[in-house]
Amino acid sequence: MKKNTRNNILIAISYSVILIAGMFLGIKFIKDQGFGVKRSPQLANNSDEKLNEILHIINGNYVDDINTDSLQNLPIDSVLHQLDPHSVYLPPTDAQDMSDNLEGNFEGVGIEYYMLNDTMMVTGVVKDGPAAQAGIKLGDKILSIDTAVVSGRNLPKDQLTGRFKGKAGTGVSVVLLHPGLTQSNRIMVTRGKVNISSIDAAYMINNETGYVRISKFGANTDNDFAAAANNLKAKGMKKLILDLRDNGGGYFTAATGLADQFLPENKLIVYTQGKHEPRTDYFSTGTGAFQNGKLAVLINENTASASEIVAGAIQDLGRGIIVGRRSFGKGLVQEQFAFGDGSALNLTIARYYTPSGRSIQKSYKKGYDAYKHELDERMMDGELTGDRTSFQDSIEKTEGVNPQPTKRFKPAGGIQPDVFVRLDTTGYNKFYSNLVSKKVLSDYVFNVLTNRYSASFVEQNINIFTITDNDFKDFIGFIQRKNVPIDRFQLYNAKTIIQNDLKALLCRYYLGDVGYYKAANQTDNAVRQALVNLQ
Repeated sequence: MKKNTRNNILIAISYSVILIAGMFLGIKFIKDQGFGVKRSPQLANNSDEKLNEILHIINGNYVDDINTDSLQNLPIDSVLHQLDPHSVYLPPTDAQDMSDNLEGNFEGVGIEYYMLNDTMMVTGVVKDGPAAQAGIKLGDKILSIDTAVVSGRNLPKDQLTGRFKGKAGTGVSVVLLHPGLTQSNRIMVTRGKVNISSIDAAYMINNETGYVRISKFGANTDNDFAAAANNLKAKGMKKLILDLRDNGGGYFTAATGLADQFLPENKLIVYTQGKHEPRTDYFSTGTGAFQNGKLAVLINENTASASEIVAGAIQDLGRGIIVGRRSFGKGLVQEQFAFGDGSALNLTIARYYTPSGRSIQKSYKKGYDAYKHELDERMMDGELTGDRTSFQDSIEKTEGVNPQPTKRFKPAGGIQPDVFVRLDTTGYNKFYSNLVSKKVLSDYVFNVLTNRYSASFVEQNINIFTITDNDFKDFIGFIQRKNVPIDRFQLYNAKTIIQNDLKALLCRYYLGDVGYYKAANQTDNAVRQALVNLQ
């Protein structure tokens, strides 16, 4: 299992439902004019009419020439498969979930929960949200929601998801049990608008270096960043690590707005152009919150779209260093066309280019050519080794050195880092992957470690405490009680990352996302390289 993928899965599995918003990343990159949505209210559920309208939209807006006559009798999904991988049709529910996610707010109560031993356990409460105001606290066990008993019944996920969502002002009745008590009580929570910052974590990693993690570009990302940066500058920040790893993108204007935070006035950030879209340039305003001071941007193979706009601008304009691995390579711009039934078409309308004129879009050809293209690029990045001698001589395999391809072979797609950090897969074996997928690490944290380590201890000692050998020994016993077959060799091979993960999950429980990244970053090679190169 790759480390970046494991971080995503670890957080996602440890929290079965995040903020009860039904949030997930859909299409990652939307050209934002207002909210980047054009409505076709006359269309409802007639699939033939919708297909005709989609073909009309493609004819008038698609980035390239396309012969729509040959697509007349195909289903909608088959039509879009003839385009690019990022032009997609979204059913009403998916379109709404995407909007909620990127807008950074939704209507509900504002909690996170985890199904622990078939019991709904509160693992996060949004500060000043409806649940917090009603008295729901970390560690509470929710027994029923309105008339539905939700604990002790092995309910499938689809019968749990969305029970707290609802129109602001409406009430939801909750029966819960506070930790340490034997008597449950019923409370009424009035749903409201819950605002979620698009900044996952912002803290001082040392006396003069700040760290900011952004996992998506929502409607308020640039403003959220400015507030976080000003707070960190008040604490002495002179250098910044901006972590865009695994950031799949989001709103176009959020990306240009974030890049603007780092640049002096009148610098070209990005430009877009398509068959039906004339070239449009986007310039900095000189009003950003961190125009001075050293900057490192972390990227990896899942850094895509809007986040690549930021990384490309920072690199081309020499504003900072890019650290990590080559980014995903998505240089296409989507616009959303919404239909009257709530569904939507996300259509590619333009390509974007970095300030130096680079298109970072990777090939999306099908078949052998695409495989060969990807293999060649990965070998250039030093991610693979083999007998392709024409590439071997052009790769420097030392961590911390950017691979320099020969003039004969130029990398196509993605942002090449200035400081290359090889993917470290030590300990990421099948047994570890099985523990993560079966939620064994999360179960151990919530069943055992939350009773062993207090919130005050974790907060005061986050930089120095470790999961002890005694904790690890108990963890092995916990695995056995879960009836998970143990591969002793792979277990001890993964011991270090298991201990790191347990600490990070424990810190997230008590301190939220910032606690998770404070713990995880202590052993993160890319963060280490960034700190070294910011000296």
